[in-house]
Amino acid sequence: MDSTSFKSGFVNLVGNPNVGKSTLMNAFLGTKLSITSPKVQTTRHRILGLLTENNYQIVFSDTPGIVKPKYELQRYMLNYAFSALEDADILLYLTDIEDRDRYDQEFIDKLNQINTPKLLIINKIDIHSAEEIATAEQVWKKRFKDDVEIWKVSALTGENINALKQRLLELLPYNPPYFPEDELSDRTERFFISEIIREKIFFNYYQEIPYSTDVQIDAFEEKDNVIVIRATIYVIRDSQKNIIIGHKGSGIKKIGMEARKDIEDFLDHRVFLDLHVKVRKNWRDDKNWLSRLGYTN
Repeated sequence: MDSTSFKSGFVNLVGNPNVGKSTLMNAFLGTKLSITSPKVQTTRHRILGLLTENNYQIVFSDTPGIVKPKYELQRYMLNYAFSALEDADILLYLTDIEDRDRYDQEFIDKLNQINTPKLLIINKIDIHSAEEIATAEQVWKKRFKDDVEIWKVSALTGENINALKQRLLELLPYNPPYFPEDELSDRTERFFISEIIREKIFFNYYQEIPYSTDVQIDAFEEKDNVIVIRATIYVIRDSQKNIIIGHKGSGIKKIGMEARKDIEDFLDHRVFLDLHVKVRKNWRDDKNWLSRLGYTN
């Protein structure tokens, strides 16, 4: 392939939790790849989303929100965010109006030291007034060097997304593609299935439970034109196990029904989903267990 006519590169999305990084990547891709929820810290891994056309390939990288880590899992998540600063061709720092007084100075300082093209994305402009947006823009301008571009978008409604995409294409370097053109991500089907199940836990449970759970796919096989999936939801306490299972199994049944529908849409195939809940105390601080669940330092 002629490297002087094809563009490709890594566009890495960073920022605080719940500012819309996953929603923005999904908007660029035109499909739901990263899970979303109204709760903070939904994204735990660094997930690549691939947008490939005839003359370009954008490798989007969705990262966990920047947090002060309280346990080992969160330290892994913060490492993913910092690592995204090192291999980017373009950096998108996402924020929103309500996020303007919440920032990590160390992370901002690191961003300002990098010569990579940087775009400050003020998201969720569809739910705020022009005055609020202008105020937030002035606040953020003071934190970044003059080399940062400021864009105001709504990842949810699509406002200014096409214009932002065109700007990314202008900044993208000339390279051959990094991935085959028919791939959508570097992650496996098993990974996305576990994420779908975890998303349903985020939507259906509150307080600490979503942050104390993770999902492992134990089996994935096709039988009689049905894909049989067995998965385990891990929690850290017996009381959490009882809450997720619910009265006479009502909780786990609801999670299973909602997840199965989305998994069938994702796989375009009939699915039998068998869910179990097990207690694994302190799994969030167990490096060996985190490795087993797919987290890497």
